[in-house]
Amino acid sequence: MRFLITGAAGFLGSALANRLAAEGHSVLALDDLSAGDPKKLSEQVKFIRGDVNDRSRLWTLLQEVDCVYHLAARVSVPESVLYPREYNQVNVGGTVTLMEAMRDVGVHRVVMASSGTVYGEQVLQPVSEQAIPNPRSPYAVSKIAAEYYVRTIGSLWHIETVCLRVFNAYGPGQRVPSVHAPVIPWFLRQAWENGTLVVHGDGSQTRDFVYIDDVVDAMVAAATAEDVDQQIINVGSGTETSLVELVHEVLEVTGGNPEVVYYPRNEGGLSRLCADIHLAREKLGYNPTTPLADGLKSTLEDYLAHREND
Repeated sequence: MRFLITGAAGFLGSALANRLAAEGHSVLALDDLSAGDPKKLSEQVKFIRGDVNDRSRLWTLLQEVDCVYHLAARVSVPESVLYPREYNQVNVGGTVTLMEAMRDVGVHRVVMASSGTVYGEQVLQPVSEQAIPNPRSPYAVSKIAAEYYVRTIGSLWHIETVCLRVFNAYGPGQRVPSVHAPVIPWFLRQAWENGTLVVHGDGSQTRDFVYIDDVVDAMVAAATAEDVDQQIINVGSGTETSLVELVHEVLEVTGGNPEVVYYPRNEGGLSRLCADIHLAREKLGYNPTTPLADGLKSTLEDYLAHREND
């Protein structure tokens, strides 16, 4: 098949692009490099630098494409609080531009990467796709809006659409920016270097940490799965892990002796979040296989290998 992946030089996008190319597909990778790194892409992937809001560029790239993976987005929850207009322009505006271009060219399927953060606080856990979203950040709002645009334009113009609500994905190759770093790579680095692990809240809040290879399995399946048009599907591990438990696992894997500091008065985000993955199992044949301890070990090994090569 011939694929176009937006946001293809990012963490999820590069892993997906490399998997598809390794399986023999033709892969076009579009990214504006605001956060991505084209060095992560294999030589079999054709990289194009560009903006997802550039409709004329999209018209050119979409020719003869069988399926689009839409991953281009700004993804920091704290940053979205500071810059909601920019998040709307990229995450919502870019989605609308892409859907217009797909309509114009005649591409028949799109798989959009959404986020588990759209659920917000939910009483019932694990949370299913039937739960009413309760977004608590501009980022989450932008993802909900993008989902509605994808499904509505898809329905009007006969484009098959699948929205995958990805929970806390982690694994080798994940960026560790200087601010608002994802919790797993940051904890691993700090623990290995005997730094400080700062836990906001009392550590009882839970998340669903899902390994990158498992996420890519679901994304690959979504391109060709039958009876998934207009579906919203959770992609997680199905396992609920507290931050206290995560700290314990990180210390086990690293063997480090960092200082662990809790700030119970600080906002720790959502109190609980775990994915109900029954629909993914049914529709995508999804079966996450990487336990947290194994995923942490692989992520640490990748970090150490790249640190030695830098």
